[in-house]
Amino acid sequence: MNINCFPYKTLNMKKIRKKYHWIDIGEDARRQYIDAQATFTAWEDARKAASEVRGGMYWKRQGETEYLIRTSPGNAQKSIGPRSEKTEQIYRNFTARKAEAEQRLADLTSALERQQRMNRALFVGRAPRILIDILNKLVKVGLSEYFTVIGTHSLYAYEAAAGVGFGEAAALATQDIDLLLDTRKRLSFITQMTTMGTSMLKLIQKVDPTFRIRDDQKYTAVNSKGFEVDIIRREPKDGDPHPLRLTDEDDEFYAVPARNAGLLLDGPRFSAMIVATTGHMARMNTISPAAFVRFKRWMAEQPDRDPMKRQRDILQANMVEELIVEYLPHL
Repeated sequence: MNINCFPYKTLNMKKIRKKYHWIDIGEDARRQYIDAQATFTAWEDARKAASEVRGGMYWKRQGETEYLIRTSPGNAQKSIGPRSEKTEQIYRNFTARKAEAEQRLADLTSALERQQRMNRALFVGRAPRILIDILNKLVKVGLSEYFTVIGTHSLYAYEAAAGVGFGEAAALATQDIDLLLDTRKRLSFITQMTTMGTSMLKLIQKVDPTFRIRDDQKYTAVNSKGFEVDIIRREPKDGDPHPLRLTDEDDEFYAVPARNAGLLLDGPRFSAMIVATTGHMARMNTISPAAFVRFKRWMAEQPDRDPMKRQRDILQANMVEELIVEYLPHL
């Protein structure tokens, strides 16, 4: 793999001639995606604003004095100070801001549900619903910043941004999602998991309770329908622990080192709203399309690569390369 070129645009892309089949989703679906995306991004902002005023404030009397107490969602309490003109203003500002944020989030949640129904009616998306649910769960519990989607499921983000669909079914054929853990943030990740008092497996089981860690592959959980979640990490460096167990819970993932995953971790990111066949939406944070192309070409060149996977690597690299030239020239 030519590390000096990775992960920027592949060489001689402009010489590519269009040769793959692309699905035209139609103008109605494209317009609907744009409308849904506008609502979705506004909803993301509203959710962030509402999260900043989670918990509450109340007055607590101690002896002859009343104190303003700030409570967290976990019921931790912090005194703001004794009752005064200043703390009364803080209380009024907080309650007004909280009410406004919660109302805005409720309104946009209703709007998002309407967009979801329109997405479904106009066949806007085709990502698996379970993929959407897993990504939304990571966002809901505040863990999305620690994971990057890599592998085949990244294609759903690329095609969503391009407004077309990959026409080769083999390119999208997969029953697993690869989540690259950012080990550079492992201490923050561990602290957050400890605060929540849960395991990564238990979080995934809230999406589907049938997920179980595989006995022969501790970095993989599989559900009753055969869908798998793999936790990947870069090769150990800079004091990374190895092996890396995500939490100390009894039944938990181990993150598996992947060759050259560090290049993906350090490379440029790509983010897009993806849509399920049901119309539900989620944000996918993945690697840039150009990084995907280079990584897939490198994987296909590895002598120990499974021949069937090698063929798919080449197909995916070629199709994403063409997608960039034909539909995403600004990247």
